[in-house]
Parts: sequence; structure tokens; C-alpha cells
Amino acid sequence: MTKFSELNLNPKVLKAIDEAGYETPTPIQAGAIPPALEGKDVLGIAQTGTGKTASFTLPLITMLARGRARARMPRSLVLCPTRELAAQVAENFDIYAKNVKLSKALLIGGVSFKEQDALIDKGVDVLIATPGRLLDHFERGKLILSDVKIMVVDEADRMLDMGFIPDIERIFGLTPFTRQTLFFSATMAPEIERVTNTFLSAPARVEVARQATASETIEQAAVMVKAARRDSEAKQKREVLRALIEAEGDACTNAIIFCNRKVDVDIVAKSLKKYGFDAAPIHGDLDQSQRMRTLDGFREGSLRFLVASDVAARGLDVPSVSHVFNFDVPSHAEDYVHRIGRTGRAGRSGKAFTICGSKDDKYFDAVEKLIQKEIPKIDNPIAKAEKPAKKDDAPEEAAKPSRSRSRSRKPQAEAVEAQAEAPKAPQPQVEDEKRDSNRGGRSRSRGKSGGGSDRGGVVGMGDHMPEFIALSFDERRAG
Repeated sequence: MTKFSELNLNPKVLKAIDEAGYETPTPIQAGAIPPALEGKDVLGIAQTGTGKTASFTLPLITMLARGRARARMPRSLVLCPTRELAAQVAENFDIYAKNVKLSKALLIGGVSFKEQDALIDKGVDVLIATPGRLLDHFERGKLILSDVKIMVVDEADRMLDMGFIPDIERIFGLTPFTRQTLFFSATMAPEIERVTNTFLSAPARVEVARQATASETIEQAAVMVKAARRDSEAKQKREVLRALIEAEGDACTNAIIFCNRKVDVDIVAKSLKKYGFDAAPIHGDLDQSQRMRTLDGFREGSLRFLVASDVAARGLDVPSVSHVFNFDVPSHAEDYVHRIGRTGRAGRSGKAFTICGSKDDKYFDAVEKLIQKEIPKIDNPIAKAEKPAKKDDAPEEAAKPSRSRSRSRKPQAEAVEAQAEAPKAPQPQVEDEKRDSNRGGRSRSRGKSGGGSDRGGVVGMGDHMPEFIALSFDERRAG
């Protein structure tokens, strides 16, 4: 088995790896580091949680160990789709480059331009940024990309999904043609093929797993929720979520709960808090400082449940996440792989539950088609709890006539219904009084027009029925 010591990395980098407790590289690291050290372009494809970040961080530090950056001219550039992923890459850089004198700068939203400009002006060896903030600095004249020797695009498929294609193409145009380019992604979309064919030169393709596969260490399950009313489905899904968490008990040490919409992230987090669960939301509309505090609390263990949008589906490296709950089935099947990849990392086991609503069937089918595997269905814990109540209603259901006998018993059923409604309608009693007494005024007219004879009234005629209709047969002949 390959060891890090066999990969021609800088001795100071190997020392940092050893101090971090690593000895054997993952398959993507063993496959991507050698061609990267040779100066080749690399296209790395591997499922999330396999160590892609170290696959480019380690050779990057080794190749930049010699040399010095000039003011506003970074020597390398790492592009990330989200702030959280960019911060994660920066943390990895600090771990592996602690014995090497290299400088870095992190350009992400939510941080003042002044602080970032101060770092860039000093000159940085590694610039880690999101595309939007990077272009903001460039347009302000604070950044020059003509000295970039190595460019890394991390989570390339996510970059494309988030609409960063124009920004990426523009950034590529601002960097030298002779640069070395490293692309890393969990899935290989057709758009990435086009981008790699355009901007990568004869890349070494390193693919260590079948495209869009989930780790075998993750136990997957799905709960199908079909509410009687659509407006009550979201509430029922929250009940199912709490029931699943309670059923897992102490085995659920911590968990990430993913929602498709930011508004649902807030609602689910508030609902969990209301029922005594330690939960906090994280999505793109929150302040960067609040997002970082929430992430830090989750990593440190002071926060048990993190309710997130897909902004946290990638780049969140917390090795000890025990569970992932998909409150919604993701609309993009690829996101399912990234979501559940937050658990079962580094060889650990994990569990992933998906709550599938009435509108999610097509998305769920797309997920199973993508991962080429049927996700086991489990009983709805809420419906299971309601079964005893349904048994009490069984005698009433048994007393109801079956469909096959409904025609023969229709008159009897109508008679029963009429008898049941009789107390609510005072009309018969009034008609009896009319027959027994000879009242004048409006009561007499009603008795005639309403059919006040012993034979009863004529249905449907109202107060305007002609008087001759109400006469008996003998009375008509006499007339």
C-alpha cells in the first residue's frame, strides 16, 4: 500500500502530515498527487469525503515551498463555490503548511475589503477565494492574476450548478495560459467536460469511484410521507423528523438536516428548538460571522443539530457526523450524494434518512437512478403510532355496507338518514299541529299551500302551490 513518504512530497510537508496523524493516502490522493507534482493538469473525480482537499493542498505547498510572492500578485489560486468550503481549504492549508513559510489570503463575502486588501498588498503565495469576491477585488484594481502559476477549481460541478460558469471562464482568461490547472469534483457533468476540454491541457484523469456514488459505509433509508391535506404535509414531515431522531436515541450524537429552501431551514430549526432539540440554522442569508460561529459550535460538539441549505452540503468536514436527515429530497440528484457524504467519512459508519413528500416522487426516482441503487423504504413512524387509534374506529367501518350491497340497501340507508335528521327538523311537528287545529292567518295558508292535509305536503312546491292541488280527490269531484 502506498504511503505519503513515497509520494515525493516536501519533507516539511511530510512532517506536518505525520503530526496530523496520517500515514496512508486515500485513493484520490495517491492518484492525483504524483501527476500534480510533475506539473501536469489533473482532473480528479471522487465521491465526497475521500480527501480531495489534501489531493491539491499537499502538492501545492510542495511546489510553492521555494519562491516569494509579490504585492497583489498571488502565486496560486484556489476557487471554491461557497464561503464554508473556502474556509475549510484555508484550515487544511494551515495544518499542512505550518512548517513551511508560505502566506495565504482568504477572500470571501462577509469580511471587510480593507482587511483582505491589506493581506493582498503584502503578497500571498496561496489565494483562496469564491469567484464573486475575487472579481470584486480585481475590478477595484487591488488584484493582479498574471503571476498565477497553479490554479485549482474545487467542487467544479457545484461551481457550474451555482451559475459560476461565466465567472470561471473570465478568471481563466485573467490567468496565464501556461498555468497548471487542477480540477476536483464529486460528479462529472457534461458541462465540466466542455470546460476541461477548453481550459485543461492533456489532463491526467484520476477517477477512483463510479460517478455519483454514495459511500458504502453509509446506511440509507427513506420515509414516504403522504399527508391527507397538502397544507399539513410540512407539519407532518417535521413530526416524522423528530420521531426519527428520537428513534435513533443516543446513536445520533450529532446530525445535519438539509432543506431545499432557506425559509424551511429557519422553520425546521425553530421547530426543533421548540421541542427541546439543540439546533441552529445555517444558510446564505445569514451573516458570515454568525455562520462561522454556528459551524464552530457544531464542530466542537456544543451544537448537536445543524439545519442547513445546500450551502453546507460541500466542504463541511466534520469527521464525526453520525447522521444526515434530508427533510426534502434535493431537486438535483447530485446534491443527494454530497448531502449524505457529510456522514460516513474517513471510513466511519453513518446513517442517512430521507423524508419524501407527495411532490418529491420524481426527484426521489432521479436519485435512485443516479446512484444506481434502490434506497430502502421504512415505515412512517407517525403513521405507526396512530394505528391503535384507527382500531377503535374499526367497528364503525365494519358496520358500513359494502359496495356490493349498496344498491339493495339504498332505500334502507335513506330511511336511516331521514330518521337521524328528524330531530333537527321541526317541520313534522308543526304539520301535526296544523292538522289538529284550525288556525287562521299565515298558519292556515301554510297548511294549505304546504299540503296540510292528512296525506302530507307536496315536496318542492313552496308557499306558492295552487290551492286545488292541496284538495282531496273527493273535494275535487264535489267542486
